[in-house]
Amino acid sequence: MSEICPKCGLPTEICVCEDIAREHQKITIAVDQRRYGKMMTVVDGINPHGLDMNALISNLKSICACGGTIKEGKIELQGDHRTKVKETLEKMGFIVESG
Repeated sequence: MSEICPKCGLPTEICVCEDIAREHQKITIAVDQRRYGKMMTVVDGINPHGLDMNALISNLKSICACGGTIKEGKIELQGDHRTKVKETLEKMGFIVESG
């Protein structure tokens, strides 16, 4: 027997909770200039309760080949990676707005 998802009531193999959570989030990507002229790509609007944030930032850091962290619910990546981050998040099913 397969397990049943407590949110949607479907078997875990065909659960759509994570896909629905991705579609309802409005994500913004912006570039912030920090001290000494360093650029930071800031991804805001991701709900940490519906997703595994550590896996998401790890994936983004490996694709962008940069360092990064999660601060106050925002993902911060070192450098200007707006296009790569936007393409990656859209492939994952998020709706992304560039800011």
